[in-house]
Amino acid sequence: MAATLAQKLVAKAAGRASVTPGEIVTCKVDLAMVHDSSGPRRLKPRLERLGAKVWDPSKLVVITDHYLPAYDDESRKIIQIARDWVKEAGVDAFYDAQGICHVVLPERGHLRPGMFAVGGDSHSPTGGAFAAYMFGIGATEMLGVVVTGEIWLKVPHTIAMDFAGALSPGVSAKDIMLFLIGRFGMDGGQYQAVEYRGAAIRALSMQERMTLCNMTAELGGQTGLVASDEVTLKYLGKGEIWDSDFGAPLLAHHRFDASGLAPQVAAPHSPANTRPVTEFQEKVDLAYIGACTGAKLEDLRMAARVLKGKKSRVKLLVAPASLRDQEVAEREGTLGVLTDAGAELLANSCGMCAGYGPNLLAANTVTISTTARNFKGRMGDPNAQVYLASPYTVAASAITGRISDPREHLA
Repeated sequence: MAATLAQKLVAKAAGRASVTPGEIVTCKVDLAMVHDSSGPRRLKPRLERLGAKVWDPSKLVVITDHYLPAYDDESRKIIQIARDWVKEAGVDAFYDAQGICHVVLPERGHLRPGMFAVGGDSHSPTGGAFAAYMFGIGATEMLGVVVTGEIWLKVPHTIAMDFAGALSPGVSAKDIMLFLIGRFGMDGGQYQAVEYRGAAIRALSMQERMTLCNMTAELGGQTGLVASDEVTLKYLGKGEIWDSDFGAPLLAHHRFDASGLAPQVAAPHSPANTRPVTEFQEKVDLAYIGACTGAKLEDLRMAARVLKGKKSRVKLLVAPASLRDQEVAEREGTLGVLTDAGAELLANSCGMCAGYGPNLLAANTVTISTTARNFKGRMGDPNAQVYLASPYTVAASAITGRISDPREHLA
């Protein structure tokens, strides 16, 4: 029987020849990822109470990204717990102050097509960009995984989002996601598997595919998936082709023409408040290029294309998503374009996006941001206003001081 990519991945993890949507199965976990906020500080005391150990330290990845840079006693304590615990637990895959977990994990070669993985963060569906079944779980579920190496799962249906054609200059994966969330709402994924298909998706780089799968969380899906192909294998340097079978049953199949998509902006206080950029003229006080959905190397390059030879009229903050991406951006001149435009560099961490650190928004600040969420009070004061957009649009808005169409600023 024809099977979707999600069914194939779950069946493999469950040790089954096939699975049917709606079934409850137990899956063996190939990889578990936690960060400093979701991981050691929560796992350590629970494991000690149980008298239990990590089932397989080689399959656990720990990354510090939320409480960095440590700026008070609490953050310093949480980071130190992570540093001490990985030694106690025998975890070798520990990335300390290297960047945001969803970017560092694939960057360091931990994901490949065909895997079944879980993460202690809601944006863990990022891993689906590599044709790996990955989703976010809470601390109690993660404890179960860390002790047993298994987790139960209700086999999902698949919703296909199919984009034919090609994206226009100045339009990116972030615009695709904001469009979909605006169209279907934050429960549009129905906690199923959302698979992104079509010529426009195939043309995306791996980091752009990561943005799509990452924000499946805002669409309400359990995981986001892109079938592996030559682009995937070239990025990883290895891997297998995993794809849905032709004619595999779908819960829904939505088709769009990517060539007609305009840059999108989500108004406060929800990613679902999305409309084309041409419907906005609001003035902004701050432009923020950061987070796993907006400050990877590809994102920094987008912003640089708009900002080259220009100056920001407003405060411009840039927090590259990983140290490696920042170093590449510096070597190739991308980072210089941003700093020449007036950008102030922040640490390679979640920072403002997750509501941590000393750079949170003050009351009544109007910000345009590359982050994934703009919930009330998430990035600082509840009276701050946060608009979401792509790096192209955030950069264009920095130049003009108001929400602006990036297509007018590209050569």
